[in-house]
Amino acid sequence: MPGKTRSAIRGAMRSLTLRGRCLLAAGITAAVAGLILSERDLLRVAALLVATPLVAAALAARTRFRLTCARRLEPARVQAGDRSRVVLRIENISRLATGLLLIEDTIPYLLGGRPRVVLDRLAPRRPIDVGYHVSGELRGRYRVGPLTVRLMDPFGLCELPRAFASTDTLVVTPQITTLPAVALSGEWGGAGHSTSRSVATHGDDDVATREYRHGDDLRRIHWRTTARRGELTVRREEQPWQSRGAVLLDTRSTAHRGDGPASSIEWAISAAASISLHLARAGFELRVVTDTGNEISSAGQGEASFDGNLLDVMAVLTPSPGNSLRHGLDRLRRQGTEGLLIAVVGAMTPDDAEALARMRGGSSSVGVAVVLATDSWVTLPPEQAAEAAASHQRSCELLIQSGWRIIEARRGDDLAELWPQAGRSTGPALAAFGAAPPTGAGDAA
Repeated sequence: MPGKTRSAIRGAMRSLTLRGRCLLAAGITAAVAGLILSERDLLRVAALLVATPLVAAALAARTRFRLTCARRLEPARVQAGDRSRVVLRIENISRLATGLLLIEDTIPYLLGGRPRVVLDRLAPRRPIDVGYHVSGELRGRYRVGPLTVRLMDPFGLCELPRAFASTDTLVVTPQITTLPAVALSGEWGGAGHSTSRSVATHGDDDVATREYRHGDDLRRIHWRTTARRGELTVRREEQPWQSRGAVLLDTRSTAHRGDGPASSIEWAISAAASISLHLARAGFELRVVTDTGNEISSAGQGEASFDGNLLDVMAVLTPSPGNSLRHGLDRLRRQGTEGLLIAVVGAMTPDDAEALARMRGGSSSVGVAVVLATDSWVTLPPEQAAEAAASHQRSCELLIQSGWRIIEARRGDDLAELWPQAGRSTGPALAAFGAAPPTGAGDAA
């Protein structure tokens, strides 16, 4: 017998299933008993029991089949808690039909149990699609695959595995909340709510003008400027206005409480991603910076490209071991803080609150702080709960006195319901925390 055939048979023997091994063991036992007892009928039964798995192994060893497999994810990026459909296209490219096939795809346990599909017969040159669903509750990047196909004989006595090397990646992003439109800036320079602002919101002296061109509407002539310059001048319909903003995300493990999908850091990451996408789609040139100083910017990127990059980064974001916001604040300060600044922060020390309070760039900037009351994510002893609540209130009052608008978030809160508070002036927020408004604090809604 050729060496390859013997090797194939040995491989097939190793591929006997539990049923096949039990049948073989029963046949050997029956053969020994038949020899001892000199029972010919028992020997005949033993021969049948031994021959059945051996024949199945020999047939499996001589089976030659070739399969191709392609996998696609629909979609390849989903929010935490949503489902994605995995579609496997399997084709038998050999000339003969296959026997019973057991198809098993490899997925992480966080996406669910391993999917198994049994195909009775796969005809040659006829691809078949096999689909299953996966659902990820935790953010991350998950490898799907490789695929394993096992060829089984009709009696389930022997199976031969075939493995494919190709894998795909499923990205599970934080949950994204659709936010209502809120006017964040009012008259604040550099932080407009849209990419353009109408001239009608400004006084007549501040109107933008240009020279008259043939075909311009005569009703747009600005007579005061025309009289001063001695040439026809018309009003511009709109002034280009590039809105700029920055989002600071606090990922410090010491600033958050809770575990798993229900932890405060997951709420913060989801909130920061939702706010960032909301602002980017509203036309803001945006920078997203973490407490470690890592940054992703929308400058030079299209909306779809920035959205995808941001979600990919947020999907794999992990708690940082840092103890302060210094690196993130320094990164923001190097490129200036004029415009809209939004901070999503957990529990803060007095030094953190003071450093964040100083980040507002003056009257031309708007600061919105989403401050998480992290003590609501866990059950603390009364003394610790009172201390955490007092520290949280002191931090919020300090930010409010520095002109920040505060959004207080607790476990179970919906960001879409809280978001309208970002458009309110600091006065009502100060009153809610029992503090006096700073001198000259005006309505910037």
